[in-house]
Amino acid sequence: MGMSSGGGKSRATLSEINVTPLVDVMLVLLIMFMVTTPLMQQGIEVDLPKTSASGVDMAEEPFVLVIGPDQKMTIAKTKILMSELRPKLKAIFEHKKNKQVYIQADRKVDYGFVAEAMAEVRAAGIFNIGLITVPKDK
Repeated sequence: MGMSSGGGKSRATLSEINVTPLVDVMLVLLIMFMVTTPLMQQGIEVDLPKTSASGVDMAEEPFVLVIGPDQKMTIAKTKILMSELRPKLKAIFEHKKNKQVYIQADRKVDYGFVAEAMAEVRAAGIFNIGLITVPKDK
């Protein structure tokens, strides 16, 4: 007679994955992203000067340097100091064919500050500089 430990029934191991905790974590992450996404789409309010010049057609996304009314500069929503501008631009445009920068400066910014920013852009080796304006109302 052999020894049996369960009355003839053999125990099978449970090899299924419990996905309930995974679903809970994913739902929490989804809610967090849904709440934080609208907060990430904020921008800097810039009062642009109005001109009668026509627009420019763009083949690719333009590189825009934004100068706010408080003379704080941003590149792609990242704040940058004047002393960091030249090395950053050199690194960004090192392998780009289209070396063109558009400056979007607030109307209240001192002309000297914009001229200094333009000089830093030129010192980085970018000679094609444009200024972004708003069309005048007719």
